[in-house]
Amino acid sequence: MRIASFNINDIRRRLPLLLAWLDVTRPDVVALQELKATEAQFPHEEIRQAGYEGLVVGEKTWNGVALLARGAAPLEIRRALPGDAQDRQARYLEAAVQGLVVAALYVPNGNPQPGPKFDYKLAWCERLRVHARELKKTGHPVVLAGDFNVVPKDVDIYDPAHWQDNALLQPQVRAAYARLLRQGWTDALRATHPRERIYTFWSYMRNRWPRDAGLRIDHLLLSPSLKPRLTGAGVDRELRGFENASDHAPVWVELG
Repeated sequence: MRIASFNINDIRRRLPLLLAWLDVTRPDVVALQELKATEAQFPHEEIRQAGYEGLVVGEKTWNGVALLARGAAPLEIRRALPGDAQDRQARYLEAAVQGLVVAALYVPNGNPQPGPKFDYKLAWCERLRVHARELKKTGHPVVLAGDFNVVPKDVDIYDPAHWQDNALLQPQVRAAYARLLRQGWTDALRATHPRERIYTFWSYMRNRWPRDAGLRIDHLLLSPSLKPRLTGAGVDRELRGFENASDHAPVWVELG
């Protein structure tokens, strides 16, 4: 079973690339982030013709997450991260899919820091930690899939010094991610490639894709019951090199 996560960075603009990738790789479940589209604007029919059914939590301009499933429609569990009823940003979607609980999440970027955007990021990460703990307690097989907007360690970025003031590398953010892992979640990509420099995001600025000046900020976390089923994980990095590509590449995990 293959589960993938892809920050599409505007689904309407990148739809041809998304459809081509789905056709070639045929993942069973896909978590999408940064749709930049409402549910009404989401290309449901094109996705259906590709063999997938989707759930969407969208916004007109920013954010937006979706879950796509092949062969069976995902069964919605929740459309928002618990802990703040006033938070209307479309950043979390959770569903039952083919025997798993899968969450598509888009953690706030947090820049500039310090400031209210960074405070929101830290509060969101704490809400995620609390909810992830409850998910783990259920004993269900769970995958947290998405753009976490955190570079966990220096090996996950081409040049830590150049990004030292960025919210993605701040000690508080890295500590929040580490606390999540200590609950018992497995970072599938790092578990599969323990020492490799492996990236999932290359900024459009300063020629960073041709220079391979990347960051690893898209993650797939597995609950304890799924760790023995982990057979592989990787990044479909070649998509980043296509014309009109997202600045992220899809990440995926294989479960036996």
